[in-house]
Amino acid sequence: MSKTSRLFAFLCLGVLTPAAALAASIDASLIPDGTYSVKVEKILDASHIAVAMDNGSETTLTAGRPTVDFSKIKANDQIKCSIIKGSVMVYIDLTTH
Repeated sequence: MSKTSRLFAFLCLGVLTPAAALAASIDASLIPDGTYSVKVEKILDASHIAVAMDNGSETTLTAGRPTVDFSKIKANDQIKCSIIKGSVMVYIDLTTH
């Protein structure tokens, strides 16, 4: 592989990598109402968590009720949650601690 070809390949990779990362992130309000199993990536605060969906998409979920408290879970936990209009109404931690 020539030096020019390698440079071109690295430039293409540098341009495509951020675009692919952005494509995987979705707005929670676009998620159809239903029950989903998700992996917790980060606890932002007691009312917001960053998660990875089973299909590979990433989103930030918001508590839909005052009784939903995300401070009781940790990063890398697997939870099952009911989402209505982009907000979590109820969840259960599937991870055994």
